[in-house]
Amino acid sequence: MLKIFKSFVIIVLGLFIFSCAEESDPRLDEETFTKIYDNNQFNASYSPIDIKQTPDGGYLILGSRRIQNSDFAGIYLMKVDKQGNFEKDMEVDPMYVNPVAGLTEYQGEYYFFCMEELTLQAQLVKADAMLENIAINPVQDFNTYPCAASFDGSAFILLSYNHLDKLSVISLVSPTGGTLASKGFDIGVGDEVEEPLINHFIKGGKKLPFTTGRVAGGSYYFNGFFNYTFSLVFTDLNNDDPLGVVQGQQDDGGFSAIKPIASTKFAAARFNFGDNYLLPNVNLSSNSITSSVDYIGNTLPELIPNANVRIIRSVINTTNTLIYGSDTKAKQIALLFYDEATGALTGSHYLGFSNPFEIAGLIQTADEGLAVCGTTYLAGRFPRICLFKISKNDLAGMIK
Repeated sequence: MLKIFKSFVIIVLGLFIFSCAEESDPRLDEETFTKIYDNNQFNASYSPIDIKQTPDGGYLILGSRRIQNSDFAGIYLMKVDKQGNFEKDMEVDPMYVNPVAGLTEYQGEYYFFCMEELTLQAQLVKADAMLENIAINPVQDFNTYPCAASFDGSAFILLSYNHLDKLSVISLVSPTGGTLASKGFDIGVGDEVEEPLINHFIKGGKKLPFTTGRVAGGSYYFNGFFNYTFSLVFTDLNNDDPLGVVQGQQDDGGFSAIKPIASTKFAAARFNFGDNYLLPNVNLSSNSITSSVDYIGNTLPELIPNANVRIIRSVINTTNTLIYGSDTKAKQIALLFYDEATGALTGSHYLGFSNPFEIAGLIQTADEGLAVCGTTYLAGRFPRICLFKISKNDLAGMIK
């Protein structure tokens, strides 16, 4: 049974603050704002996972929530309008847990994966933009422990973990939940191999940057466990062996983000025993075995150890630009801009003030601005969702 909270308080910490609605320009209100969303349950815990813009210019946010008597996180959805004002939220039945990125729009509906708490079976969730209707259906072939998902053409690329056979499983899943193709890869034997993976799923455990995707017109890939280590694995979903592997360092090193650009060119970030390296212009072979430590990258001491990293492609001032978002030791969200062609750093900007802020997702908006969704902590303790909207003009001013 779905639960809907109607009592909701919005704390507005706008970049521009006006004394009354009549004096404000609505266009400016939707181009630039900063908002933190609180509610009347002071000890509640909400953390965003992903964000998508809706046809009305507003935003749909997928998040997790703390639920009682469970090792897993529950599911939370929130809809806000184009000015960031709260419209509606939904707490999904607590029998469904572990929502994973990414939130996908397809033919006017919004999809994401989660799992059923008792059976651990992966579920495909479909909701409309205004959270009026929601449908949850099991994924065929009994996939368990969904880790990450992306979308390619008309099918989802789902990474899941088969805890019975100890396999990382990459599958193509239709919007109706049917499995179109699937291939499993051995993570290795022993409890110590499985331990960091299971810890990822339980509340309070170390979160790992699981990812899926496809090189344009080429091989599929997943960022997950294979052969005892957290690795970037390329596959055609036909052969039992991978086409290529970029090996990590057990669970202490590997890629923290990956974005295909063209053929063998990628934008990426990696972590290694706490250190972070950004690689905005790196060539990765999809048909050989290499190690993540072979790719040096740019070090950023300002980032927290093993930082979360998000990468999107954008066009700013007519230049193809890579936008990296991550978390700093100063408890702000860093936005770093790189020229896609050369990999040169072209600008930086920092979001956040007073409270700690952590990134969850970023998207380019229909008005060519940027929306950054993240977590902040009230009283330093209680996670809440925050949303930054940056205008096209402000974004252009962040580039050298």
